[in-house]
Amino acid sequence: MVLLILITSILVIFNHLYNFLSVNAPLPQADLLVVEGWLPDYGIEAAIAQFEQKSYQKVVTTGLPLSRGYYLAEYKTYAELSAATFQALNFNSDQLVAVPGAKVIKDRTYHSALALRDWLSTTELEVNSIDLFSFGPHTRRSWLLFKQALEPKVKVGAIAVEPLDYDPDSWWQSSEGVRSVLSETIAYIYARYFWSP
Repeated sequence: MVLLILITSILVIFNHLYNFLSVNAPLPQADLLVVEGWLPDYGIEAAIAQFEQKSYQKVVTTGLPLSRGYYLAEYKTYAELSAATFQALNFNSDQLVAVPGAKVIKDRTYHSALALRDWLSTTELEVNSIDLFSFGPHTRRSWLLFKQALEPKVKVGAIAVEPLDYDPDSWWQSSEGVRSVLSETIAYIYARYFWSP
């Protein structure tokens, strides 16, 4: 009986784990759409579609210096690279801001949020709320860290773009899905219960 309860519990957790991590909780009305700059190109396309559905003031891309190819790349940070991708997709550059963060080895998402907080303190835009646009199972952790950096002054919603390299409904059937979901589960637990700014 205990074994049956244990197996059932594991199956229920596995079945709902991706949906828990890949949270979609956009605000009813947000001032900015903040896009994590390391998203794949199809994530940027999805962010443009999201921007066109709602009345955001601007898209803000965040991200730290590239970890590979920095010395060869035209764009030195993920924020700049994703902003350039937006422009290549004919997004209006007047509605786009890149907010790069400083080079750090760890806590990269939190440092991206801090760079955004610093930019918000200097911009002339009136920003009381943002929707954070992130990637699949990374979204809940990003949402947590951006909230820690920005709230209560700026309210934070979250939107997750689904990965195309595995099926979110059966993530355990691909190595990419297992790596992504399990590593993000561990990282979220660490950020939620053991890490502090």
